Amino acid sequence: MLAVLLVVSLRRTNPAEAAVSRGFMGAGTAHPPMRIIVHGGAGDSPDEPEPRQEVLDEAAETGAAESDPVDAVEAAVNVLEASDRFNAGYGGAVQSDGAVRTDAGLMTSDRETGAVASMDGVREAISAARVVMEETPHIFVAGEHAVDLADEFGVETDVDLLTPEKREEYADEDPPTAGPKAHLEWLEERFGGHDTVGAVAFHEGEVAAATSTGGRSWALAGRVGDVPQVGSGFYCTPAGGASATGAGEDIAKVTLTQRAVDKLEAGADAQTAADDAIAEFDDLTGSSAGVIVCDDEGTGAAFNSDAMQTSTATR
Repeated sequence: MLAVLLVVSLRRTNPAEAAVSRGFMGAGTAHPPMRIIVHGGAGDSPDEPEPRQEVLDEAAETGAAESDPVDAVEAAVNVLEASDRFNAGYGGAVQSDGAVRTDAGLMTSDRETGAVASMDGVREAISAARVVMEETPHIFVAGEHAVDLADEFGVETDVDLLTPEKREEYADEDPPTAGPKAHLEWLEERFGGHDTVGAVAFHEGEVAAATSTGGRSWALAGRVGDVPQVGSGFYCTPAGGASATGAGEDIAKVTLTQRAVDKLEAGADAQTAADDAIAEFDDLTGSSAGVIVCDDEGTGAAFNSDAMQTSTATR
């Protein structure tokens, strides 16, 4: 029987008030065979939260139906990458040259790691990250070489990731046509926003964490943020795993997911680890972010932005 538990919070909260509105998701049983938590990004309150929540629930259910944590997080994130309601895969953020470039990272509790960045035309970025983890001696491949690698191992490439709405929005912004300096001047008043998707799963003593994104809106072409960086956008050890979302430059500066998992290793439960990591992030940066955490006892979620929708499932 599949049990789905979800929490949606759509108001900004003080980091110290975490347990009330930031989505502690109890597991339902002491040691379920599979437990997964997914997030749809921390940021502004969405205009249509209900349809987004439906996709998140589908993602959690899809992941929970798998029998391995890596399969679970990949399957869950693939659902979110296919939906234009999230900033990952199809419908991702547009960079200054009009392209959507995807980044992703994946890690397991035995510290196997794969990451990809700055991929044009790859919707299922998390699957490309898995290729790096399982098929290469490396942990990070970027740009056209990451696209070629993904294609070689059966991940679909040459996908048009621009929605009609994003294409029109970019055209209306009087995009730059000269070099990087002109792009930097253009984005000075435009760059911002943040949203990402991610999942963390636990099954029979093994954990996997995954994060995927289209980046931040109107970023300089080729910009890469926290998502594919180990310890920033994603992190995993035998103690548990975490996936982050938010202002990527600031997340990377404080290695947010490693900070959360370090707290698990120090004995904190998943919710406390998430709460404390976001409270520290808030103090250090004054910026906004969110994090989900999963270990052998349960899940936790915290954020200091206006909203972060999550869903959990166990099977």
